[in-house]
Amino acid sequence: MARYTCSFTVAISFEYLQSSLIELLQSCNFDIIYDTGDYIMAREFPGRVSFAKLVTVEVLIDKSTATSQEVRMNFVIKNEELPLQVDNHCHQMFNMVQEAVAENRYWQLVETIAG
Repeated sequence: MARYTCSFTVAISFEYLQSSLIELLQSCNFDIIYDTGDYIMAREFPGRVSFAKLVTVEVLIDKSTATSQEVRMNFVIKNEELPLQVDNHCHQMFNMVQEAVAENRYWQLVETIAG
């Protein structure tokens, strides 16, 4: 199973984060399948790759450290594919999500920690 993690701290009001994050994931071809307010799960739309390569994104919004202007989010991006190649499909999607978070117009990226 391929699995990539990273944390982002972004400068945005907590009340606007949820809708901005959902829009970001949808722009990366993910369908939101679960949303509790502080946890979002999204899955890649089927059709482009085999079922085992479909990527799932889990986002945990850290409410305990959120301030009125900054929020930390932890991302887990994974699929059932064995990561036999460095540049596998899951890693490509991980890079796409990282880039989308870094370049999002609704917030300013404060910190990135890749795991």
